[in-house]
Amino acid sequence: MGVLMSRRQTVEKVQKVSLAVSAFKDGLREQPSTRRRAGAGDARRGTLEQSVQEGEEEASAGPSQPDETSAAKAAWERLRDGRGVEPEEFERANRFTPPAFIRPKRELRDDEAPDISLQREEVQNDEMCEICEVWTAESLFPCRVCSRVYHDGCLRRMGYLQNDSAVEVTETAHTETGWSCYYCDNLNLLLTDEEMYSLMETMKQCKIIPETSLSLDDFLHYKHLVHKQQFEQPMAEAQEEQATLQFSSLDPDKKGHIEWHDFLSHESIQLLQKLRPQNALLRLLTAKERERVRAAFLALDQDNDGFIGEAECRRARHTWFRKHHKETPSCNVSISHVGPISESSPASSSSSRSLEKTPRALEQEEPRPVDWPGFLRDNVAFVLAARPNSAALHLLPPA
Repeated sequence: MGVLMSRRQTVEKVQKVSLAVSAFKDGLREQPSTRRRAGAGDARRGTLEQSVQEGEEEASAGPSQPDETSAAKAAWERLRDGRGVEPEEFERANRFTPPAFIRPKRELRDDEAPDISLQREEVQNDEMCEICEVWTAESLFPCRVCSRVYHDGCLRRMGYLQNDSAVEVTETAHTETGWSCYYCDNLNLLLTDEEMYSLMETMKQCKIIPETSLSLDDFLHYKHLVHKQQFEQPMAEAQEEQATLQFSSLDPDKKGHIEWHDFLSHESIQLLQKLRPQNALLRLLTAKERERVRAAFLALDQDNDGFIGEAECRRARHTWFRKHHKETPSCNVSISHVGPISESSPASSSSSRSLEKTPRALEQEEPRPVDWPGFLRDNVAFVLAARPNSAALHLLPPA
């Protein structure tokens, strides 16, 4: 235990000990949620609260942006730090303290090509719950992206399991479909501080209100403004049509609007595509994701010559996002994500006609052999975009 704990920061150690104690005192509710914080955690939250307070004072003195309220500023602060609400804002006293996410930093060797071979690698899950660091064998729920595992009770007390999401985790965590933990479910946490600042500035300039849903008009207006800022010319009709298809893919239930977290994930993966080379994106893949891509390539490489057709490569790109529904039995083959798009897939409906034509049109093209490194590069962004649990397609493959 000493070895494991020494690899964690002081703040994390103090916080997780507190979480473990709270997990075994479910019946006690005498403690208020505003608990004492220790060490660097005090400084971190103090800095955040101070920044929010300063923002509110500036707003009362005469805000530079009249449309931005103090609540919106606090939302921008939460978005910047990758956090939820503060512990003292919880109404229930038996909740765990939400973790403080630390955004990644770019390394000097990130742009160099990683060594990802076709040789299978051993993938193992962690032994202890990521939250309370207690081992209880079968009752742990694994993440399908990373090696973390969780107790359902810990997830509930963190506020990450509520209503339908609790049923989803219970039913899918141990199946081929799997479940993404709160780290992997949020693509925005892949952005560095600099990348997050760039995205926030773009959203502010386009008058996007954080933590609110967007209609089709809002989405297209935002896309038009971003395109004009980047290329200094209006968006073409074909590009607007593609943006409309992307909106439809982000709204699988056809509610007429897209949820904030789906919009944020879509913009985050697009920003990663724009600012980072493919080698840097390949380094974001986890061992489980690399294994799934290997299984896909080996299943398509029928003659075992190390090459597949370009049409097969693009067809796989269209099917990383296929979602399994409750009535669909789980497939025991690891290639379950590669195959024809089901009618119930979010990629169908309004955009299905376009996507169904694509594979047939590609088969008529002159085939171009694609090797394993090329298959990885062509699909890495779509593999990352398939991490969230949402049924939405956060990165629509081009038609």
